[in-house]
Amino acid sequence: MERILMGVGNELKGDDGVGNRLAREFENEDWLSVPCETVPENFTGLVKKEEPDILVLVDAARMDLPPGGIRRLSKEELGSEGIGTHSMPLNLLLSQLEDYVGEVVVLGIQPKEVKLEEDLSNEVREAVEELKTILEEEKWDEIEKKD
Repeated sequence: MERILMGVGNELKGDDGVGNRLAREFENEDWLSVPCETVPENFTGLVKKEEPDILVLVDAARMDLPPGGIRRLSKEELGSEGIGTHSMPLNLLLSQLEDYVGEVVVLGIQPKEVKLEEDLSNEVREAVEELKTILEEEKWDEIEKKD
């Protein structure tokens, strides 16, 4: 497998589930798409086994953007930007995987609301659709980096 998409978040908390929604809906024969819920560390064995050329990790992130805003994040930014519903900080997870992956791309999506509800806001749902196209067209490098 050359490409793995890992979606992260809690789908019971509205927009926090954006990564999982993308992973569940994204269908492409060149990608292994994995909804990791709140335990992406449970999928480290899969990534190590597959040794993908690219690993794209998608999660909700507070970045002071309008809801649905998308940015590329560095591993260093992950400690402060995530919503924090996962059991392991994402920067530590990526440190465990970087020797097994050609390139890691972390994409954050600005949530509108993170509260007990099961659906995404319209703005974040639109971001999911936008990311599907970006992944299909392999244009993740064109996504603006967080300031």
